Amino acid sequence: MIDLYTFTTPNGRKASVMLEEVGLPYNVHKIDITKGEQFTPEFIAINPNSKIPAIVDRETNITVFESGAILIYLAEKTGKLLPTDQKNRFQVLEWLMFQMGGVGPMFGQLNHFKKFAPEKIPYAIERYEKETLRLYSVLDQQLADKEFICGDYSIADIATYPWVAIYEFQGLTLDNHPNLKRWVEAMQQRPAVQKGMKVPS
Repeated sequence: MIDLYTFTTPNGRKASVMLEEVGLPYNVHKIDITKGEQFTPEFIAINPNSKIPAIVDRETNITVFESGAILIYLAEKTGKLLPTDQKNRFQVLEWLMFQMGGVGPMFGQLNHFKKFAPEKIPYAIERYEKETLRLYSVLDQQLADKEFICGDYSIADIATYPWVAIYEFQGLTLDNHPNLKRWVEAMQQRPAVQKGMKVPS
């Protein structure tokens, strides 16, 4: 059994979508980051960085934090959604790192300055919106001749989708990125994605 510590953020939803895709049973522990629950001693014992998501695998007694590490752990545990041959494995890993180092931080900064910052700073909004649209273009080009980011469905798709899925919330459109839009629509049809995106309820 997996204990999942999570909240309703793109990073949190990566873990729940993955758990649904690989079919592992899990218990959900809601960590309300709007109330500072990530800073309790109990949660810091699980993740010293006070971020969600985190998991505890009760079968192996292994704790994993950082969403990318969680995806790799669950893929290796189940033998699913991460290729074993070196060439394809590293393609998936590089696109996972593209999400971790680019998509997540840049889209997250756009969210902050456009939606949550107490002061609207035009320079910051323009900077992060421009970079978000640039990353849309990178993904759109990658998906021009592929059904999923690396061809076959993988943890690269699971990592990236929850961040791209919030484009309307960010006041953006995918109309200028037709391959990316098609991919988002395909992801939305997956039952595991639909279930995982609703965790925690």
